[in-house]
Amino acid sequence: MPFSRSSGILLHPTSFPSRFGIGDLGFEAYRFVDFLVDSAQQLWQILPLGPTGDTNSPYASYSAMAGNPLLLSLELLQEKGFLAKEDLVDLPNYNTETVDFEQVIQTKMPLLQKASKNFKANASYVQRKEFEWFCKNRAYWLNDYALFMALKQVHGGASWNTWEAALAQRQPETVEQWQQRLNHEIFYYKYLQFEFFSQWSNLKRYANQRGIQIVGDIAIYVAYDSADVWANPKNFCLDEQTGEPALMAGTPPDYFSTTGQLWGNPVYDWVRLQKEDFKWWVQRFQTMLDYVDLIRIDHFRGFRAYWAVKQGETTAINGEWIQAPGEIFFEVLNQKLGRLPIIAEDLGEITPDVEALRDQFEFPGMKILQFAFDSKPENPFLPFNYPRNCVVYTGTHDNNTTVGWFNQLLDQEREAVLHYLGCTNSVDIHWDLIRLAHNSVANQAIIPLQDILGLNTSARMNFPGKGIGNWKWRYQSAALTPEVRDRLKAMTETYGRATIPQESSYTFAQGLQRSR
Repeated sequence: MPFSRSSGILLHPTSFPSRFGIGDLGFEAYRFVDFLVDSAQQLWQILPLGPTGDTNSPYASYSAMAGNPLLLSLELLQEKGFLAKEDLVDLPNYNTETVDFEQVIQTKMPLLQKASKNFKANASYVQRKEFEWFCKNRAYWLNDYALFMALKQVHGGASWNTWEAALAQRQPETVEQWQQRLNHEIFYYKYLQFEFFSQWSNLKRYANQRGIQIVGDIAIYVAYDSADVWANPKNFCLDEQTGEPALMAGTPPDYFSTTGQLWGNPVYDWVRLQKEDFKWWVQRFQTMLDYVDLIRIDHFRGFRAYWAVKQGETTAINGEWIQAPGEIFFEVLNQKLGRLPIIAEDLGEITPDVEALRDQFEFPGMKILQFAFDSKPENPFLPFNYPRNCVVYTGTHDNNTTVGWFNQLLDQEREAVLHYLGCTNSVDIHWDLIRLAHNSVANQAIIPLQDILGLNTSARMNFPGKGIGNWKWRYQSAALTPEVRDRLKAMTETYGRATIPQESSYTFAQGLQRSR
């Protein structure tokens, strides 16, 4: 679906500044939206919003449809009367540049428990009705998710396949017994989702009213230890005896890895899904559209064919390609939800049939400038080879920052980049690549905030293949300076990507600041 010429910033909400150790949906989120508006941007791209597990990865969530309670603003809960001022004092001495997830969880979750108890005891009639409406309208995923999380809590966080067999297999009588036993815990997890949806909806409305659209991210696969797999096991290729993935997702060996990538997620039983008219997938996209305006599909090629590895393998070498019904799937989506605003993540080894699927539905693909400089004029990531219907990035959450990437190049590679750019030095290499993205014919240009701020490798969000230490980066509140704002705005206007000029929107954020 072709989009108008525009630009935006890639930033996950965990990276916002805050005094609670992790970015949240409070004041700084609104201030960031104001920065987008005042720098003439139109897009804000985020990573998946789901509740994260042990790795803290947004791509390994306990639910494909729920929100991450760690993003809840405690200050907004205080404004609603469910926390007191004294609850938000004597906080740990958090690192302001990174997220210590374990420390945040230890501090924040007890406060969310307290807010839940106060809501249950003191919520107004209107608030109770809003909660009941939310639970009723999200019951198709919320009931399973809340029960799943309550069960994980009482089982010490253990994966669902280690629970007693009757519970792991969701035998109705056992499930009903646990629902009654865990009534209070189930309420708590539903309440967290209610507050998340409320806070996120208010932020999204604020952004939309100011001309900012939110680009969400949908991971093609879901985590094995998730409410999605536990509640809908027949949607996945699982071993009938053990319940573990019979076929695991990954990618075959390539120039990045001689053994490929073995992700471990269960692959879908596409035959069964198709027989049900892709009901679960339709609900997933429908839920995503409650949160965002555009949807980036991670690993898009998996809708044409996916790499499947049998259980027991320790690498992805011995897998095989299996065809997926992508064309039928997207036709069903169009019939049920209308023509969707989808961006296809088409990176890696992409075959002509994957490109044909993307182009059939006019989904824009992705172009990464850090992949462009291999001295081959036919390189599809060089701007003069772009189609208009694509999204250009300097890099993504999986890449090094532009400054970090450039500094790690060999001398001759750096010279080649500067020669292409027509630069004599690399003082502003991040702005040089931002300019290259903005002046390209690509309909959309999205830049990670780290690149706009000119940060080095220490600000990198994710190192693919590295199991720990990812997803931690945060920026400092003072980093969004008028100088950065004005430079980005001038570049955006110069290359025809600017929003219609409008009055400064800092009034709302300043009002929030004064009320703190």
